[in-house]
Amino acid sequence: MKAVIQRVSKASVTIEDKKVANILCGMLVLLGIEESDTQEDINWLSNKIINLRIFNDEKGIMNNSLLNCDGDLIVVSQFTLHASTKKGNRPSYIKAAKPEIAIPLYNKFIVTLESKLGKNIQTGKFGSHMELEIHNDGPVTIIIDTKNKF
Repeated sequence: MKAVIQRVSKASVTIEDKKVANILCGMLVLLGIEESDTQEDINWLSNKIINLRIFNDEKGIMNNSLLNCDGDLIVVSQFTLHASTKKGNRPSYIKAAKPEIAIPLYNKFIVTLESKLGKNIQTGKFGSHMELEIHNDGPVTIIIDTKNKF
């Protein structure tokens, strides 16, 4: 799994002119799933995300996590994170999981995050054309790949 994590002052997801997700302070996570991802990847990445200390403490130092600051979370599926651009100018998405594999893993990822965070998480809609409004705070953007844990 690959995740692009952005600390946001606000973010939203719109599908067909309808806002389906909307948060203020928190994170927007773009999530790419590949064929070889497992529950182990879900557990490791969800722990990393909720404990990632990218929110300012009272001294203005990035020392707080989502758990400490009661931030909200939007997760959006994004298969293009697995694009290969080694050959030519048209990206290849061969490493991205097909929907029959990706959708159950995406849903398990959401349930796992909600359980660990203790609150509902807002999402986009898998496979839909979405418009994202992202107010990156900082800017703070972190990229995590579960295949590079060690």
